[in-house]
Amino acid sequence: MKRICLIFLLFINCLYTKAQNNTDSLQEIIQSKRPYAQQIDASIKLVESYQFKDFDSAILIGDKALKLARKNVDSISVADLKRQIGVANYFSGKYDVAATNFQESISILEKANNKKKLAPVYNELAKLYRKTKDLDKAIENYNKADNIYRQLNDTAGIAMILNESGVVFEYKDDYTEAINRYTTSMKLAENAGDSLSVSYSLSNIAGVLVIQKKYDLAVQNLERALHIRQFLNDSFAIALTYSDLGAAMNGKGDYKKAIEYLTLSNKLAERIKYPELQSNNYNELSLVAQKQGDYQKAYEFFTKRSALRDSLFTLEKTKQIQDLNSRYQTSKKEQQIQEQKSRLQVQNYLFIGIAGLILLSGLLIHSQYRRLKLKKESQLQNEIMKQQQLAVKAVLEAEENERERIAKDLHDGVGQMMSAAKMNLSAFESEIKLNSNEQKQTLNKIINLVDESCREVRTVSHIMMPNALLKNNLDNAIREFVNKLNNQSLKISVYTEGLEERLDSNVETVLYRVVQESVNNAFKHAGATTLDISLIRDKDGISGTIEDNGKGFDATDKENFEGIGLKNIITRIEFLKGTVDFDSTPGHGTLIALHVPL
Repeated sequence: MKRICLIFLLFINCLYTKAQNNTDSLQEIIQSKRPYAQQIDASIKLVESYQFKDFDSAILIGDKALKLARKNVDSISVADLKRQIGVANYFSGKYDVAATNFQESISILEKANNKKKLAPVYNELAKLYRKTKDLDKAIENYNKADNIYRQLNDTAGIAMILNESGVVFEYKDDYTEAINRYTTSMKLAENAGDSLSVSYSLSNIAGVLVIQKKYDLAVQNLERALHIRQFLNDSFAIALTYSDLGAAMNGKGDYKKAIEYLTLSNKLAERIKYPELQSNNYNELSLVAQKQGDYQKAYEFFTKRSALRDSLFTLEKTKQIQDLNSRYQTSKKEQQIQEQKSRLQVQNYLFIGIAGLILLSGLLIHSQYRRLKLKKESQLQNEIMKQQQLAVKAVLEAEENERERIAKDLHDGVGQMMSAAKMNLSAFESEIKLNSNEQKQTLNKIINLVDESCREVRTVSHIMMPNALLKNNLDNAIREFVNKLNNQSLKISVYTEGLEERLDSNVETVLYRVVQESVNNAFKHAGATTLDISLIRDKDGISGTIEDNGKGFDATDKENFEGIGLKNIITRIEFLKGTVDFDSTPGHGTLIALHVPL
């Protein structure tokens, strides 16, 4: 047995030496000139190492680390350190300071949406509310933490929340739910091989068993928990277990062991500066003394307990904790430190200067963005217009080429054959002897029809490919075209001004086709008897009007622009970047007004 104890003591000593060496190496990293990431990581780990064994050191190291994190604008590390400093203050009995740190940590992590780090802070805040007996707030924060752990599929986190929240139901006298949560947590911890969590579940179950006066079962659970915690050398957890064993032995009536365990717990609590545990132990020792009839000791223990209790729960602290929830839920902090007036003014001026610089930079960036956007839009619009113009030009060129081909085919093909037919008929007339005047008249009619067909083919080919436009200006081409069409059913008058000089071939061709299309519409569709054409060139370009006295149409009906060729006129004028308007009503003729810039 002595050999086993010796081996156990050697093992504990190794663990302590290893922890001390680890602490020294972390201090060395912090004091070195290593990169910030290594320094802040070492600082956080060092705070964790002191968190449950020296609360004052944890707070001191944490405050130094906070300055480093803020200097490097590392909000996540600030949140981590705030949580750890809050835990140290919680166990030191500074509940108001702890609440402030927890709320600040939550505010940062909620904005960053860092769920993995946020869940433990909800748990710590829930424990604080549980301690101040605000049980609804405690459950609310436990549920927040539990939801996150379940989203992350974190079994250890779920087990921890089940353990912690079970205490709330214990306070509500719902022992069935409390035991259910502790047992479920223990099973999860056992499956995960987390012996420390198992020990906490055992202690919590024992607490309920003590309330139910099942002292032997409670002691069995606590001794098992103590064995685990002694093996892990967790002085904080060991102190809690001694306290629970003292309460169980007091209930059982074994006052000697109760005093022994409570005294051991107090020694550890005093060493790690855990006043709340000391207060609970003194309260239990006072009860033991009362049962033994030693009222003097009972009074002394109760006086010590009251002194510690008063330092933990002042009216001001309780009020601050209650106010913190509403303050931080609205993300508004109160200014707690007033700086000197001159320094505040300098900061204000600096802030205004920086804000002005940021605003100016924002305006410049926005202006540059707008200019770039407008430039891109303009380039895109120009490219679209260019492509549209190329497409229209290609269509018009294809149309003119096709007209030219048909005109040549009519002139060189059909026209030549008609001329040959006329010559053959004339030769045939001289070679044969006609027996009667009727035969001679019939032959003359045939020759006249062929002759008239030749002239018609020639006229059509010239209209489709006007020689006058190829040889002369637009004015002559239009007049030649009109002269060929003038007859008794449609009288056409033409007025031109400033068209003596040749224009760009595209302009001449488009305007000629527009006149052709307009005359064709007036003749075929409008049933007009008069048509007035006016084209005037000035410094702004070419303005023109084409007016008939036909039956007109509803110019507001867009379908009309599909059926009578007006769409062709619009397309051609738009190709020249010009404008065209139609003024017409049923029964009152049609006026086409156009303008083409040159």
